[in-house]
Order: sequence, then structure tokens, then C-alpha cells
Amino acid sequence: MGSLVQLRPPASDATAPGASTSAAGGPQTPEATLVERARGGDVDAWSRLYQDNFDPLYRHVAYLVGEAHATEDLVQETFAHAVVGLRQFTSRSSLQTWLRGIALNLVRRHWRSRTRGTRAMDRLGHAHHTSPQDSPLEGAYLRQRHAEVLLAVLDTLPPALREAFVMCDLREVPLPEAAADLGISLNNLRVRATRARARIRDELTRLGWVPAAPDEGAGP
Repeated sequence: MGSLVQLRPPASDATAPGASTSAAGGPQTPEATLVERARGGDVDAWSRLYQDNFDPLYRHVAYLVGEAHATEDLVQETFAHAVVGLRQFTSRSSLQTWLRGIALNLVRRHWRSRTRGTRAMDRLGHAHHTSPQDSPLEGAYLRQRHAEVLLAVLDTLPPALREAFVMCDLREVPLPEAAADLGISLNNLRVRATRARARIRDELTRLGWVPAAPDEGAGP
């Protein structure tokens, strides 16, 4: 099974993500079939799953981490964890969703273990967090828990909104640069970031992490 892990990023002319046509241009192979074959040690099946999922997973991790070297390391580690734990994949979700869950846990660990990550987790902890009266110890713990909750909420957003929030609010990339990186207009980026913040605040309010707006639930 170890040979399944020793794969490199797909070449630039590899099959586009999501496509599962054979090299001979044959019909698509369902993901479930490829997963079942990979579980049995079929290196070709795992290679196809790897190629189909590498690019979207790489983009997802890159937007969270913002460092090319760390991103590739985390993506490779994600696939290493996935191939070892493939028997635990139940197919209730897509393989891509399952891989992103593994990657998110690894990104959390990466952020916690590095100075840059500490700052990122601190930004996460303070985002939409309003508990200025906490003691220093309680405040640190609550910010950590809040950061973990926010990461989970982020993963529920559509990719376009999540990317805008991460670029603008967490990585604090200048807006023109962020818009250029995402290939969208500056106004479009602002709209996405605003929508992302609103959805995040709504969810954190529902979970009890931020107070409801004054007019929410108010009587006449």
C-alpha cells in the first residue's frame, strides 16, 4: 500500500479535476468504483483519484495557508492520510469533501505550530469575537475555541465566498492584489467578502459565539 502514497502533483497536462475518462478516451469510471479499487491496492485507481482531486484541494489549502511550500507539504500529507484511512471513507460525501476535512485538520495543526500560524489563529480568534471582559486566560482559551469554530464555519461557505474572506480578512492581502489573484474585479471581491462576513456572523450568532443584532428578536 505504501506505493500508493509516493505520488507527485499531476503534470500540467493531466486530466482536468473531476474528469475520469481513461487514457484511451473511454467512458468515465464512477468515483465509488475507483475508491473500491484503490482500497484493494490498485495503484492506477488511486492515481486517478489523486489526479482528479489534486488541483481543487491544492487551491483550497493555498487560500488557507498562503505559502506555496507549506501548501504542497500539507496537500501531500492529506493524501498520505487519505490513502491510509481510505477504508474509513463511507462515500456519504464526495471524496473531495472528505479530503478537505482531512486537510482542514492539518491546516489547523500547521497554524498552531508556527509563528505565522499563531498570528493567523489569533486573527481567527478575534474575528467577529466580542468578549473584552474575559480574563487573559479565559480570553485566550475562548479565542482558540472561537478560531476552531470559525474554521468549521468557513468550510461550509461556497468556495468563492470562503476565498474572499480568507484573502481579505485572514491573510489581509491588499484588495487589488487579492482581486487579481482570484481573477475577479475589485467590486466583485468586495461583494463576496461582505457576503462572507454576513454569513459567518449569522452562523456564529446561531451558534452563540456573537450576540444577535439589537433589532433581532426585539419586541414592538
